[in-house]
Amino acid sequence: MALPTSLELQIVTPDRLILQEQVDEVEIPGSEGYFGVLPGHTPMLASLAAGELWYRKGQERTYLAIVFGFAEVLPDRVTILARLAERAEDIDVERAEAARRRAEERLAHAKGDVDYERARLALMKSMTRLQVSSRIGVGPRTGGMKRLRNQS
Repeated sequence: MALPTSLELQIVTPDRLILQEQVDEVEIPGSEGYFGVLPGHTPMLASLAAGELWYRKGQERTYLAIVFGFAEVLPDRVTILARLAERAEDIDVERAEAARRRAEERLAHAKGDVDYERARLALMKSMTRLQVSSRIGVGPRTGGMKRLRNQS
């Protein structure tokens, strides 16, 4: 049996299907660290952390913010079931900055484990969004979907 030459990448949140495309490579933020997937990968199931996911088609990379969930990897398909997934160009930078400031303020004045944990998760989400949005080099909701080429 011949190895597949591409992967079908599907990213789904509780709200909607975010992406369904044929891609050459994917890097995923797993709970145990980032891992890469190429066509023909050994089947696996992994839990996800908050982080930056990217996929490559040819020389073009596309970035998304992913927050928690699971990844099912098969030799010819990767399915991401995420609590939150946003493309870089869909992230509202001003809103993410405001969320970061609120979370940092809450962490500085946390009272009890519940407040601290919620603030820590909010900070992780906002920092992930800001990191991913910086990949396209545009301000808040300005459009101009410039994707990076050959960037790590």
